[in-house]
Amino acid sequence: MLTTLNTSYSDTRAADLAWALGREPLPALATLDLELTGAKLQLRLLGASHQVLLEEERGLCSETVACIPGSSTPLPLGVAKRVGDWEYEFAARVEMLTPGSFAGRAQELLALVSEHPHGLAGVFPGSPHAFTAMLAQRHQDHVHWRTWHAYPQDGQLVATRTRVGVRAGGGRPGQDAEAA
Repeated sequence: MLTTLNTSYSDTRAADLAWALGREPLPALATLDLELTGAKLQLRLLGASHQVLLEEERGLCSETVACIPGSSTPLPLGVAKRVGDWEYEFAARVEMLTPGSFAGRAQELLALVSEHPHGLAGVFPGSPHAFTAMLAQRHQDHVHWRTWHAYPQDGQLVATRTRVGVRAGGGRPGQDAEAA
């Protein structure tokens, strides 16, 4: 799903992004509710980037990557931690692109995400390459999502990958959660 976000694009920078687990739902400009084999997932586009809310019988998980005033946790390159009965893994990278490469990559990603049934992308008015995009899927006992945050004024594209799954020993008897 592709949408135009009803907010002005501000010249935030990739370096302003912060990461947080467990935040309450923040006001969203667009959402996509998904049901992925027993997992309820809500992809949320914020004026300041994204939030993902995951709900399963084992509990809740909330990930926020956004420019949040007062946040003290910068965007990490990687995180691996336990969240209740889940293993949570997060990775982020910043791509530096030339203006021509940026435009091509932006078009490619927006086409991929907007045509995917589990994708949500929002473009900001005033800049065709300023966007936030999210794509989710489930593979066995793990829910995965990827996000892209575009900063065309700096030629920066922030890409994140998240995987949340059953902790080893936390799955059903006889099942190896790490084999997924």
